[in-house]
Amino acid sequence: MSLVKENSLFLTIPYARILQALAQRSKTKIYLVGGAIRNLFVGQENADFDFATSRGALSLARAFARKIRGAYVLLDAEHGCARVARKESGRLLTFDFADFRAADLRGDLAHRDFTINTLAADLYKVSEEKSVQSILIDAHQGIKDLKARKIRMVSAKAFAEDPLRLLRAFSLKAVFGFTIELRTAQRIKKDKDLISSVARERVRDELFKIFSSPRTFSTLKAMHTIGLLEKIIPQMSLMYHLPQGGYHHLSLLEHSFETIHQLEKIFDEVKSDKDIKAYLEEPIASGRSRQALMKFAALLHDIGKPQTHRQEKGKTTFHGHEHVGRGIIRPIIKMLKMSTAEKNMIEDMVLYHLRPGYLSNFKEPSARAIFRYFRDTKKEAVSVLLLSLADQRSTLGPLTTKAALAHHEKIVRKLLAQYFCKAQEKKQQRLITGHDLIKKLKLPPSPVFKKILGAVEEQQALGKIATLKEALALAKRIAERDKN
Repeated sequence: MSLVKENSLFLTIPYARILQALAQRSKTKIYLVGGAIRNLFVGQENADFDFATSRGALSLARAFARKIRGAYVLLDAEHGCARVARKESGRLLTFDFADFRAADLRGDLAHRDFTINTLAADLYKVSEEKSVQSILIDAHQGIKDLKARKIRMVSAKAFAEDPLRLLRAFSLKAVFGFTIELRTAQRIKKDKDLISSVARERVRDELFKIFSSPRTFSTLKAMHTIGLLEKIIPQMSLMYHLPQGGYHHLSLLEHSFETIHQLEKIFDEVKSDKDIKAYLEEPIASGRSRQALMKFAALLHDIGKPQTHRQEKGKTTFHGHEHVGRGIIRPIIKMLKMSTAEKNMIEDMVLYHLRPGYLSNFKEPSARAIFRYFRDTKKEAVSVLLLSLADQRSTLGPLTTKAALAHHEKIVRKLLAQYFCKAQEKKQQRLITGHDLIKKLKLPPSPVFKKILGAVEEQQALGKIATLKEALALAKRIAERDKN
């Protein structure tokens, strides 16, 4: 655990003097509580600040929003809870204000989730001159649990008061690498059904803290062991205990977990590659990165296998499981209220995750096959390649050979290099458009236009045609063929 500098608490609270002045004017007691102080002790940067007030949290938040020109968001009028948000230097700062949930601060802290989140400090006493230790309020041995790297519930009522805390225990485990204390884990197991009452947006945001951490594999395994993961994604119960045939050494669910494990290892391997690193870290929606979405897709990439499981001539098959899987994940994505961009990305990763394997069936995939791979996967080409690599590394049954794995990895690395080379090339000009087909070939608009334009684009990319005349000749042949 990192050492806390003597004056670091004051320096980590943006607009501390403004808050002190506003609270003093309204004669309100105000305390910084929870995560901001916890993060200070574990050496993590703060962007979210929680304040507990003796009264008037909503009016204090409105006045603060006006002073710093931030956005005011009412979270809960009945319980006096509001948020102020302001974007600074490319990051979003949030300040949450809530009235005490009891007669005083001590009673309020007794209603919080985990001991490491009960640390508090009187904002009036926060200054450059005073040390953190001299003003710290630690009513539930939070510092002791921080040092022990332990997540312990404040009371047995913690999860009934807010069932999202069931999941938050695991997001804290993922982010900090802490251990969930035994009695707390037992209580989570007992109360796990309560998670179904939580708003899906809140579940999504907490879940993606896990997918964004470097400990997704171990955390999801722990959630499964306790029975919580399947309460969040019920469709995963389809994946229990399904054997997968000679190429696999793990059951379906264990294979899916192992794919995430291998993906995390791959992310570590490629972290020095600037192109791949930038690609993985790209924020897609609400700060969720492509890297986090890839882990989500890895968890569900084979979810279509139970419905396509067949025994054919003594062999286990799952023909079309990628198409069935795409259909199964759609309601999951909708349930978690994810964006259209995220939906399209995850669907593409699931739908195309077998394609790199098909390419590696050849000693050297043809230029046409490679073109079609990049054409179909578009910007998710790299996501699919890395997912495929993790999938293959998780498939170590008796029918899998070292030579096959090595060849697959060689093809994947070749395609990764091609993707980033092509990304730097100037996009080729289209030789013809639909307007040319109408004007020059006198073709009436029809579905064949898509086939023609696709074929011209492919032949141009492969260097087979290079002029308008050649493109029109090809278009004419396809149109005539389509008539017959």
